[in-house]
Amino acid sequence: MSTPKSKIKQTVEQLLGSYLEDNGFELVDVEYVKEGSNWFLRVFVDKEGGIDIDDCGTISEYISQKLDENDPFSEAYFLEVSSPGAERPLKKAADVAKAVGKDVNVTVYEPIQGLKEFEGRLLSFENEELLISAGKKEHVVPYAKVASARLAIIF
Repeated sequence: MSTPKSKIKQTVEQLLGSYLEDNGFELVDVEYVKEGSNWFLRVFVDKEGGIDIDDCGTISEYISQKLDENDPFSEAYFLEVSSPGAERPLKKAADVAKAVGKDVNVTVYEPIQGLKEFEGRLLSFENEELLISAGKKEHVVPYAKVASARLAIIF
């Protein structure tokens, strides 16, 4: 029987939390997914100015050791530690607040003014509302209706 994904994610977050914070890193996301017959534990980490391959290696060694000690898995898996990339997800309200002034892509659970996706400059995030400028229009998106949000590269 496989280990619940939420328990894996929570365990990894607890094991990495203070280590990452003490070393200037930010845990962006943890994924535990099955692809084909293989399980993958993906840990996405960032820091001011971005992370490099050495950072990923150091974090990978640390989490491998901690996971071996705690062994929360009931199946074999591959561990991957990487940067969230240029279009990093905005998982928490604090992530959205840090993205003010940047280009974002936001999808919502139900249409707002007939739209379910908004891509443009995040002008503000106040009173639980995102103000997004897309072209010549501005859209107010309640944070409670956001299904997903990420940084965007707009050409």
